[in-house]
Amino acid sequence: QVQFVESGGGLVQPGGSLRLSCTASGSLFSSYAMGWYRQAPGKQRALVAGISRSGTTNYADSVKGRFTISRDNAKNTVYLQMNSMRPEDTAVYSCNSQPMLLFLWGQGTQVTVSS
Repeated sequence: QVQFVESGGGLVQPGGSLRLSCTASGSLFSSYAMGWYRQAPGKQRALVAGISRSGTTNYADSVKGRFTISRDNAKNTVYLQMNSMRPEDTAVYSCNSQPMLLFLWGQGTQVTVSS
């Protein structure tokens, strides 16, 4: 079973940047397409960025042009670079496989965008 540890969240001002990391246990990380998801208060968790095993990326319209997902299979880690951040980006960010959720969720990392 793969387990995830997310990190890198925090408080940032509008227009600022953060880089999130998600490190997976296990040796099969490179076998899975991965995604970053977020859940804002009172809303359902949603996929914001995905990356295939070969590195092809896809983004939700709300983050396109501002967020960049990448992966380092040697480190079992997927990253999310977030630029030009907005208050509506405030949420708990988590990673998992995509398009199907195959694993248990980690604890996530809180991102708050506020002045």
